[in-house]
Amino acid sequence: MSAAHRSAPMVLVVDDEENISYLVASALKLEGHEVLTAATGSEAVETVAHHSPDLVVLDVMLPDIDGYEVLRRLRNGGFTGPVLFLTARDTTEDRVRGLTAGGDDYIVKPFALAELVARVQVALRRRGGPVTTRLQVGDLTIDDDAHRVWRGEDEKFLSATEYKLLWCLAANAGRVVTRTQILDHVWQYDFDGESSIIESFMSNLRKKVDTSEPKLIHTVRGVGYSMREPK
Repeated sequence: MSAAHRSAPMVLVVDDEENISYLVASALKLEGHEVLTAATGSEAVETVAHHSPDLVVLDVMLPDIDGYEVLRRLRNGGFTGPVLFLTARDTTEDRVRGLTAGGDDYIVKPFALAELVARVQVALRRRGGPVTTRLQVGDLTIDDDAHRVWRGEDEKFLSATEYKLLWCLAANAGRVVTRTQILDHVWQYDFDGESSIIESFMSNLRKKVDTSEPKLIHTVRGVGYSMREPK
């Protein structure tokens, strides 16, 4: 699907470290982005040619060609979307090279996932790309710009944490969100395996937005939660 016909932004994450690629992709998916991954520079160039993502998160150190050469090939191929370099190189010279090569941002490892997601959103807004600011699941509507929530015609008033929890579920409608993913997304740190706080907030959230039929929030025992549209 071309970028012009997507309602949610597509991001390509290019990194040969599987754990980093997984973490970045998971964080972006939780924010409602469509995510593709590539482990080599050549794969990245091919993926961009076939899928036309809205933004690329690009590691500099790749097993075949480095990120700078990948960016050069992408630009020569007509890709004009934002490119955020992701690298362990933190010298001023490296930062300058990345930006002068045509990169839009330079993020140094180790990094906070929340900061990376925020920079992706900023880059998409700056370029006028699609940014997920309104979600609809059944008769539930979330307006992220205004931080307002409706169930049908009734507006629901949530705390900041309840809102983040609801957004996390709605952005992944139809998929199961694990307790670990919820803790990472809503609180940005873990509770040493303690998940009772999730049950407490989920109970409050259900009382506010899921009291009427059909129910949208479902528990997947032993795994997490899922928001599903009524059939």
